[in-house]
Amino acid sequence: MNKEIKQCVANAKNPVTDLTFGKSIEVKEKDAVHFSLKFPFQGFESEISQALNACYNQESQLKTEIRTHKTKKDIESIKGVKNIIAIASGKGGVGKSTVTVMLAKSLQKLGARVAILDADIYGPSMPRMLGDYGKPTSPDNKSFIAVNADGIQSMSLGYMIDEESPAIWRGSMITKALMQMVEETRWDEVDYLLIDLPPGTGDIQLTMVQKIPVTATVVVTTPQDISMIDAQKAFAMFEKVEIPVLGVIENMSVFTCPNCNHESHIFGEGAANKMLAKFDTHLLGQLPLNINIRQNMDEGTPENVWGIDSEISQKGLVVAMKVGQLLAQLPVDINKDIPELKLHNL
Repeated sequence: MNKEIKQCVANAKNPVTDLTFGKSIEVKEKDAVHFSLKFPFQGFESEISQALNACYNQESQLKTEIRTHKTKKDIESIKGVKNIIAIASGKGGVGKSTVTVMLAKSLQKLGARVAILDADIYGPSMPRMLGDYGKPTSPDNKSFIAVNADGIQSMSLGYMIDEESPAIWRGSMITKALMQMVEETRWDEVDYLLIDLPPGTGDIQLTMVQKIPVTATVVVTTPQDISMIDAQKAFAMFEKVEIPVLGVIENMSVFTCPNCNHESHIFGEGAANKMLAKFDTHLLGQLPLNINIRQNMDEGTPENVWGIDSEISQKGLVVAMKVGQLLAQLPVDINKDIPELKLHNL
């Protein structure tokens, strides 16, 4: 295959995400042309094939081949996990856990194997949002088998304590609990482990940066300026410790009245665009303020929102594919040094 064709494929745009394929695709030619995409795309084969065949005018075959990325020197990879994506925000109340579930369900629908680690020790919400599927089991009293929440592997302190019981813990206890959940869980061939972080830039974030091989992060904000200001702090922290930020998701972007279809920007508008102007990043998507999302998250039935065919679930699929494609653009071995964080640097 000549260089012109390969260059055409690399420069072609994914019609779903509107991102150029770049390094997220590999072209192989033997008896037939094979396009190996480094991100999940199940359900969009026809659209993607059509875009790629414009470069190579014959029938082609598509397959998914999600790679393992290693980002930090001297941090052991997590057995059974290819990539770790941290979902972060600067402040609470922006729907970060809801966005984490959306990404998990959407990546699953695209064909990936997904897990969620609920790192919000003080306010674990994953058991309720995913639907309470029981408690993690231990086959040897040394490790855990993650809870299977409708095909998504899940681990949370919320599975182990009563929902109304507070976690009255100091920083060292939080760090130990987080590392136990990460390292002692038997993750089963996970393409993407999503870590739902608590808000802020405290103990859990620092532990994650220095001890967990995080591949990349996604920052969640709402359209409010006050939310954007705090989200910028989270963004700046990840830049400082050299963890790639794939982009920003603006949650609760707009409310559409179910009676008259009038759109209202209840929480303001434009915060994500201000972040894009300040940081070199992507707007991954804007999710609506929607009563069906709220009800199904409260009732633990995310499949009723993100697993069905609807306008909202389509938004989720596009956001999830953007996350997968942007991550696939990263070098397989970034090999950064573990950051030495000091108080005056944060």
